[in-house]
Amino acid sequence: MELQALPSRIGQVRRIISAQLRYWHLDPLIDYAALGVTELLTNVHRHAQPDKLCTVDIELLLERLTVSVSDHDPRLPAVNDAGPFDTGGRGLALIAAVSESWGMRRRGDTGKSIWFTLPAPPAALALPLRPVYGATTDGPFPGAEFGPAAVDHSSAAARSAVVG
Repeated sequence: MELQALPSRIGQVRRIISAQLRYWHLDPLIDYAALGVTELLTNVHRHAQPDKLCTVDIELLLERLTVSVSDHDPRLPAVNDAGPFDTGGRGLALIAAVSESWGMRRRGDTGKSIWFTLPAPPAALALPLRPVYGATTDGPFPGAEFGPAAVDHSSAAARSAVVG
């Protein structure tokens, strides 16, 4: 989802991500993902230049949920040791504390992406199969096996969404 990182939009993004994670049966990850994306969007709002335009992506791949926020500022954030009386400077430390891994990468001179991963609960990866809308004919391969019996369940599940 592409958006301006304004305080009024951060709550909307949290709700959208929460809904997507519920759809994927990843309810245990909602609070951690919402906390992380809030911190990253707040950093864009406070520090990014020349604008506050950013993109939020979430992806579930190989039993890991990855949340990333990309902006147009090529400067990488500094991870600070906030003092006990500081009112800011703990966002990336919070992300490091609640995530499995996190990092940042430059996108040339056009910006950067900050990401974090959360492990998906095993029960969420065993979603029930749903029939494909419109799959009522043999299609281009007459006699081929389709449906749950023909699915190879040995490969890892992959799902992604551009939030919004």
